[in-house]
Amino acid sequence: MPFLPRSEDDASHVNGAPIGVFDSGVGGLSVLRHIHEMLPREDLIYLADAAYAPYGGRSGDEITARARVVCGWLVEQGAKAVVVACNTATVVAVASLRAEFDIPIVAMEPAIKPAALMTRSGAVGVLATERTLASEQFQDLVQRYANGARIVAQPCPGLVELVERGHLDPARTMPLLSRYLQPLLDEHIDVLVLGCTHYPFLLPTISHMTGSGVTIIDPAVAVTQQLRRRLASDAGMAPHSGAGVLRFFTSGVPDVVGPVIELLWQAPVQLRQVLAPHHA
Repeated sequence: MPFLPRSEDDASHVNGAPIGVFDSGVGGLSVLRHIHEMLPREDLIYLADAAYAPYGGRSGDEITARARVVCGWLVEQGAKAVVVACNTATVVAVASLRAEFDIPIVAMEPAIKPAALMTRSGAVGVLATERTLASEQFQDLVQRYANGARIVAQPCPGLVELVERGHLDPARTMPLLSRYLQPLLDEHIDVLVLGCTHYPFLLPTISHMTGSGVTIIDPAVAVTQQLRRRLASDAGMAPHSGAGVLRFFTSGVPDVVGPVIELLWQAPVQLRQVLAPHHA
């Protein structure tokens, strides 16, 4: 993951501008990893809005207002595109962001359509937050793309909080995961959709518990593919040939958030505080 950054002065054309990625906390790092691997020349800015996490416990107006602040800050940094690496912010605020900002806004979406096409048993499991599963967007996806498959939705309170604290060891995660996965396995699912950007960090334990008979879909791959399409058609790809520059920011306390980011990113990072509550 570590690399030698190039000078930021090289970004003299809009194509060399950075891509902004944000989440209410550290879960969006799972999306950032895919973007960095698939688009290694792109400069990336990641903002963990930890001071306002989790978004799911806030009202729709609060989430929308905060997403606009964060997105606005990324645009001020010169972002040519923004990835909303948070399912809650997507279902609540993405329409507002797209109406306000004249750049590509790429967002998360539970992978109902590919899962329904992939299932052989006719049963698809979805792990997500309560806010995501209760949203009109999720219900619309099910109605449009289930294609006769049974979509078994499982809310997972507590999992996001474990990841935000860096508690990934099976001793901590298995009790909750067992509670949430067993009902899906009892329904004979053979495809499992991870509907929250935090959950891929629990993938080793999830895979162990579901077994080889269940295919697990991480929507971050499709999001990165969509981002690449939008860059190619709208914002432009990075013109330089070197490795892109990654910069990490948080609205939370860097000494608290930083160690968790380094654990999940598996490399040292320089973390700066922005948009803290007294500045928001």
